Amino acid sequence: MRWTRLLDLTGHPTFARITGEAAQPIQGTPFGPPGTWHDHGDPIALDAVSWLPPVQPSKVIALWKNFHALALKQQQTIPEEPLYALRAPSSLAAHRQPVVKPAHYDGAVFYEGELALVVGKTMRAVGPAEVRAHLLGCTIANDVTAMELINRDPSFAQWSRSKSFDTFGVIGPWIDTDFDWTGASVRTRVNGRERQHYPLADMIFEPLTLLSRLSHDMTLEPGDLVLCGTSVGALPMRPGSELEVEIDGLGVLANRYG
Repeated sequence: MRWTRLLDLTGHPTFARITGEAAQPIQGTPFGPPGTWHDHGDPIALDAVSWLPPVQPSKVIALWKNFHALALKQQQTIPEEPLYALRAPSSLAAHRQPVVKPAHYDGAVFYEGELALVVGKTMRAVGPAEVRAHLLGCTIANDVTAMELINRDPSFAQWSRSKSFDTFGVIGPWIDTDFDWTGASVRTRVNGRERQHYPLADMIFEPLTLLSRLSHDMTLEPGDLVLCGTSVGALPMRPGSELEVEIDGLGVLANRYG
């Protein structure tokens, strides 16, 4: 099953399920037990959809240094526990929505193509073997970062601020409940040129372990997002750049920067 959020034909936000080349709005949400939602209204062709971020999370957790290749390139040690920052939920942007550079920031803005996990049921200190039953599915993320802000003040690393500008948390276009990440790769293209291409199997903390570890730090609620981190190839963007993040078998997330 693939779920998304969109504006229906009357302009109201709603969840929808993807059916071939159309999106079928529903009444209800994908987070309830089976039978708690039903189709509602006419389907909308995908090329006519007004996309919204597929969830409205209470929190967005962004992983840092979660790929062996990136740690090796940067000559850093492999972390013994997940390293992460919290990104403001208000930073989220949808498929095909412009990513806007803040008017008061003149530094470099980086793209970071990533896999994102969507929590389906409340998680509190859940063991790895039980995580799958709490996971709604996976989506695609571009974890946009104002990189020069992070170390602007040497006394305080500004990770959350660097990721929390409006439109910097790009996710979508949908959530796939059956996605298998074990053999998939992430590809990021800028103006059609491939800039990132890395296997998800290179993760230091794979998704089920990662969610379990995070649920011991904090309660994860339905709709919460966990961005699994990026690997080598993240670079600054120029205004006007066309961005695509593709994950094998999951889809393509497309946006324009600037």
